[in-house]
Amino acid sequence: MHQVTEENNSVLEVLDTVMDPEIPVLSILDLGIVRDVRVEDGKVYIAITPTYTGCPAMHLIEMEIRAAIAQLGQEAIVKTVLSPAWTTDWMREGAMKKLSQYGIAPPKRIAAMQHPVCGTPDPIACPLCASVNTEVISEFGSTACKALYRCRDCREPFDYFKCH
Repeated sequence: MHQVTEENNSVLEVLDTVMDPEIPVLSILDLGIVRDVRVEDGKVYIAITPTYTGCPAMHLIEMEIRAAIAQLGQEAIVKTVLSPAWTTDWMREGAMKKLSQYGIAPPKRIAAMQHPVCGTPDPIACPLCASVNTEVISEFGSTACKALYRCRDCREPFDYFKCH
């Protein structure tokens, strides 16, 4: 990840205003897709990793990064890095609360999850009523990074941001 220096602190502040177009309550820093930020020779070098390879939002995110950095009077060089693959563990802790308040069940930290081979993973709580009496409707929700669930208690459907 990036080191916060006086030189790139303003860059990080601007990047925190670039929102994910698919989940507009999360910035790209909240999502943890910003891997590195360097300022050299008047240019800002930013490495990003998609939540999924082939994520259709990445082109728009790159354009928005360039536009945001241009507001600082600097040029952004954006590079996509695929390895290591992005993980939900890179998301900021505050992102989980933002997702839940937005109506999307947040992912669990991978390190805290029980491995499927060893047993059943913890149930997904409904972000609307907090019930864990939920069921999967589809492994694919409104975007590839989400699954569609339904709460058996309040009967409302909701997205779950999948762990990986």
